[in-house]
Amino acid sequence: MLNQSYNYRDRSNLSADPLSEILGLLRPSSFGFRGLDARGDWMLVFRSAPGLKCYAVTTGSCWLGVEGARPVRIEAGDLALLAGDQEFRLFTSSDADPIDAYEFFLAIPPGEAAVLNGGGSVSGVGGFFEFESDEGGALLSVLPPLIHIAAFATNGELMWPITRLMRELRSPQPGGALLAQHLAQALLIDALRLHLADANERRSGWLYALGEPRLRTVLAAMHAEPARKWKLVDFAQLAGMSRTSFATRFSAVLGEPAIGYLTRWRMLLAADFLRNQGQSIATVAHAVGYESESAFGAAFRRAWGRSPRGYVQRGQDKPLGQ
Repeated sequence: MLNQSYNYRDRSNLSADPLSEILGLLRPSSFGFRGLDARGDWMLVFRSAPGLKCYAVTTGSCWLGVEGARPVRIEAGDLALLAGDQEFRLFTSSDADPIDAYEFFLAIPPGEAAVLNGGGSVSGVGGFFEFESDEGGALLSVLPPLIHIAAFATNGELMWPITRLMRELRSPQPGGALLAQHLAQALLIDALRLHLADANERRSGWLYALGEPRLRTVLAAMHAEPARKWKLVDFAQLAGMSRTSFATRFSAVLGEPAIGYLTRWRMLLAADFLRNQGQSIATVAHAVGYESESAFGAAFRRAWGRSPRGYVQRGQDKPLGQ
């Protein structure tokens, strides 16, 4: 299993990058990428599964369909990310006999290409990332089921980490596991940047708050100093807004009040400190802004459904309500 700790740093400035801070908690624990070379009419059906799925077409085109949504045409150079756990399908013809994609690809070694109907018309690469922290599901839950990034928006740049990852899988080298993790995060960051720049729909969640400079400033402050005794007026001043206007806007975009978001972020950090860094409960409580272990323990139990000590002993659990 890949593993890398999120390192908390006590920073006096407000230069934190919220996207980096959040994605720092998303550590790929396992991954698998393979290629596809296909021809004619075909349909690959991918069963429901957790994690982040990524697919890119290098030549030709095909369709990608997600349950409950209209199929999207994926052209050469396009990239598609699927953040949900719903079933989906890749196909050139909706009338083709469905093929179980997992059984089809598992017969091929990682990093190699599977050939369908002799190949020669449509080619691409794809795979999945699973994350070691269950809070990853909460962090990715704000994303739409399908993110389609057209070739013209990427200039081919997103193909590089995928191609490099395929090479690492074909010919493992020393340090390959850590490199694969960095490639996965680089791909995710670039894809989310492009999606955020092109997102013209009104959505709620931390990702879309980063698209608003005033809210991004506040999130950066929270992430830079999670232990600070923040008040609503502090956030409003940072945003250059009245308290009422700020509170209304923050809740509308983030889907929760500012103090609620801060508490949830503290609990995500606390869980990570306890599980991956082995810090004492007292140290973690102080690091996330609690003066007493009892107050911290009560907040942690509300978020995770068990005490900090119980969380460490029992391992990973999903946050309540996420």
